[in-house]
Amino acid sequence: MTDELVRVYVPATVPMLSRLREQGLADGEAHAVTPQLREWYAEGDEEELEYVAFTRAAQDALLLLRADPAAPRRRVVVSVDLPASAVGRMDGDLGSSLVRLTGPVPVTSVAAIHVDGAEAVEDVVAAAEVIAEAQAGDPDAQFTVDGAEDHELEWYDVTELDLLLRSVS
Repeated sequence: MTDELVRVYVPATVPMLSRLREQGLADGEAHAVTPQLREWYAEGDEEELEYVAFTRAAQDALLLLRADPAAPRRRVVVSVDLPASAVGRMDGDLGSSLVRLTGPVPVTSVAAIHVDGAEAVEDVVAAAEVIAEAQAGDPDAQFTVDGAEDHELEWYDVTELDLLLRSVS
């Protein structure tokens, strides 16, 4: 019997990508389509649910940027396919997409890498400064975060990792 694969969206930064090939991504929190998310958004199809989880990972990337002021100001989300046994459930509220990675994520599990383009940097800088306030309910901060979310993240295949790192570092 094989372990079913689960698509997981891991928030990251450019420095985390530079360690991806040798060390993988560290275990920690990520986002996926969870039972709580399905129940909360019962009308949504699979694609819509995945978009919600992806967007939440992009918001968490802003928190990582806030914690690492030296990182290039680009949101990064790494889409990975992991065995269900490598994805731990968290006791989440209705609508939660949070999951816990039970171990490091190898580069071989990466399905795609998503990174902000250069045109988003100014909005990402502003959003990273106020993301905690936005999550606490500040409407002005949320407006700033929404400005960053107006930018679609660019898609890269894992084989383009070195090219990507050269272009955004």
